[in-house]
Amino acid sequence: MPLITVGVLSAATTVGAFQFIQNRNNNNTDLNYFHSPNQEAQFASLNANKPANDFAEIAKNSVPAVVAVKNYQNRVQSSRGMDQDLFDFFFGNPFESRGRQAPQQQMPKDIPTGLGSGVIISPNGYIITNNHVVQGADKLEVQLNNKKNYIATLVGTDPSSDIALLKIEAGGLPYLNFANSDNAEIGDWVLAIGNPLGLNSTVTAGIISAKGRNIDILRQNSATPIEAFIQTDAAINKGNSGGALVDMDGNLVGINSAISSTTGYYEGYGFAVPANLAKKVVEDIKKFGLVQRAFLGVSTIDLSDEMLVKQYNFQNKTDIKPGNGVYIIETTDDSAARSAGLKKGDIITNIDGKEIDSFADLSLSIGRKRPGDKVTITYMRDGKSHTATVTLRDQSGRTDLRSRSELTVAEKLGSDFRALTDKEKVYYGINSGVVVQNLTNDGLLASIQMTDGDIIIEVNGKSVDSKSDIEKILKNHKGQVNIKYLDRNGRLTSRGFTMQ
Repeated sequence: MPLITVGVLSAATTVGAFQFIQNRNNNNTDLNYFHSPNQEAQFASLNANKPANDFAEIAKNSVPAVVAVKNYQNRVQSSRGMDQDLFDFFFGNPFESRGRQAPQQQMPKDIPTGLGSGVIISPNGYIITNNHVVQGADKLEVQLNNKKNYIATLVGTDPSSDIALLKIEAGGLPYLNFANSDNAEIGDWVLAIGNPLGLNSTVTAGIISAKGRNIDILRQNSATPIEAFIQTDAAINKGNSGGALVDMDGNLVGINSAISSTTGYYEGYGFAVPANLAKKVVEDIKKFGLVQRAFLGVSTIDLSDEMLVKQYNFQNKTDIKPGNGVYIIETTDDSAARSAGLKKGDIITNIDGKEIDSFADLSLSIGRKRPGDKVTITYMRDGKSHTATVTLRDQSGRTDLRSRSELTVAEKLGSDFRALTDKEKVYYGINSGVVVQNLTNDGLLASIQMTDGDIIIEVNGKSVDSKSDIEKILKNHKGQVNIKYLDRNGRLTSRGFTMQ
């Protein structure tokens, strides 16, 4: 990875897990963990009268707020070899044989194609999980700790942070409170709670091993990812994705998202999205219908990555010194950074009083902001320290906040379009179609793995022959959208997504 491009966001696949669920027992269940109708909802957090290191008490109060999330997709499934993407490798189907291709098969509609976890964060049914857990779903089902099942509504997603928000119609639910993840320290005890390997409501213990980890796993789903993971040695496996990382106060300090492994199973290194970032993302989704992304507008080199610095120096015949901070190699036109006077060669060392030692620190600091927010940046230039007040902007250079209803259809889909030529229609043997181009990684089309050059033939069963056809069909549309398209290899594919 020669460079790291920052256009850092304000909010920060292939789903994790199994082809089916081991435990489908829906008999009478113990409701003791849940509040009866005549009681007020309460936090599922640690009783302050208990010892701070009482794992059993923390687990007793936290487990009821963690759910299983089942992802159903009405599409053809196929096994892939070792070239599968990282999310498949970390969270894919454990029954696949690696290194060989299997025939395509249509999955039965009553068997989920993926299983992950989620965390209830309000008594009225809001649930936080991972974007890659719900990605591509035609239907999402949530199973509570008491084995009750609900169909969930996808409120919104953010591939940049790998966070998604669901809603079920229920009340009086146990839930977890967000912790202040900035206060978490390396060495603190934590519990990981989720549904690994189909084993519901599993609790493992460990410590926070590191903070601000960038493992470059989200870039496949977002051009501008936010990676500043909390690393833990609490056992995390396939199916834990979207589950809770809980501190010793019984609060949610992170959302378990990934593992680093040569086998695809736990080897001691798990990663969770920090609670402060996850909280900001869900607040944006609830209030605006989408994440309010702020950009600084710089391309950088992480000086803490000595190998990266050496590679950049070799390729560009420069002599940048490794160390702490983030070295600016470019500011984009009309960016917040350039407007504030930052330029190539400056080294960002501090934002709002927080030391910036690495790109992950920078990513998280900006990732928790919104367009229009002001930040104080300290930077080094020619060996001297300077300070600038920067007003952050969105990707288009705006400082105002927009709701989802204000976005165009193309902005929601994350793509430009052009009509097929008559020659192309003859070549592909079709009567109509629209070519996808300039696809963004954060749009709805990217969420169903479409790529530049794919040809959309139908939207919700209607033929399309121009960008205006697509806009007419989807303007003011809410709910399921089904896309029939030819991929770049000429294969006819049908996939769907939910439009909020």
